[in-house]
Amino acid sequence: MPDYNFYDNVLDVARQIPVGRVTSYGAIASYLGTKGSSRMVGYAMQACGSAQPPVPAHRVVNRQGLLTAKFHFGGNRMQELLEAEGVKVKDNQVQDFKEVFWDPNIELAL
Repeated sequence: MPDYNFYDNVLDVARQIPVGRVTSYGAIASYLGTKGSSRMVGYAMQACGSAQPPVPAHRVVNRQGLLTAKFHFGGNRMQELLEAEGVKVKDNQVQDFKEVFWDPNIELAL
């Protein structure tokens, strides 16, 4: 049974990713003090479709900037959502990844 508290925390972090920026599953896991649980962050993103308030799951990619969750969005929807926010994507990979990367460990530091 999944830890819904963990899932809620993941969704709370993901909701703070600014428009035009992306982060990784691992960066969220690290911020939550659960480094190594990137896969669980991915499961939380997969399960957030009807979450309220909505979660910008399209802004979460793998550590190389690949749109690994693309098939969950259907077609090219994930890429379209990112491009509508000004993120360049080519061959399922975020371009200028380091420049658009949002690290919650830095951005959400107290």
